[in-house]
Amino acid sequence: MKLGIEITPDLAALMTAEIKTGEKAVTAAMREAGSGLKQSWRGRITRAGLGRRLTNSIRNQTYPRSGQSLNAAALVWSKAPEIIGAHETGPLIRSKDGFWLAIPLPAAGKGARGKALSPGEWERRRGLRLRFVYRRRGPSLLVADGRLNNRGLGVASRAKIGRGRASVPIFLLVPQVKLHKRLDLDRDARKAQAAVPGLIVAKWVEAKAHNTG
Repeated sequence: MKLGIEITPDLAALMTAEIKTGEKAVTAAMREAGSGLKQSWRGRITRAGLGRRLTNSIRNQTYPRSGQSLNAAALVWSKAPEIIGAHETGPLIRSKDGFWLAIPLPAAGKGARGKALSPGEWERRRGLRLRFVYRRRGPSLLVADGRLNNRGLGVASRAKIGRGRASVPIFLLVPQVKLHKRLDLDRDARKAQAAVPGLIVAKWVEAKAHNTG
């Protein structure tokens, strides 16, 4: 007696089709998870008031770049990781040379592309020398002997002495600065990671329904 079994439809074909459905589901889930996390991070940075450039530094990529895979993955990263890291951890910042940190006051103005000026850059741009003013209480100062223009910026005075001439504070000098923690991107990452299994199942069911529809 010869015993055998016949499966209709073909078992190998069923398994192949299921693997393809799984590849499609996992890839779609990772693409959606990566895109969602990117938008979450960008939203947090925007709400923290850290500017468009830092917001747009968040990027994402799904792997493989083309095709589908059961091992698909999503990578979300920042092109400015040091700045993002600083706002996530709230580090203590000290001067590299061990002296003072110069914090620009409104009268200092901005440099190219809105960047803060260093004392040396400020002197070159304004053509004025900064003078150190020590204070026993509170931060010491770098001041310029000039005037404030109609935009509130420290500039050279037309008067050599007397009316219209003043000592304008340009920089605060402090030994160190503690940044406030303004971001918690890790929380969004953990939330996105926890949602991945359910997202894969949902995409798998969706793909099967599409295949049988």
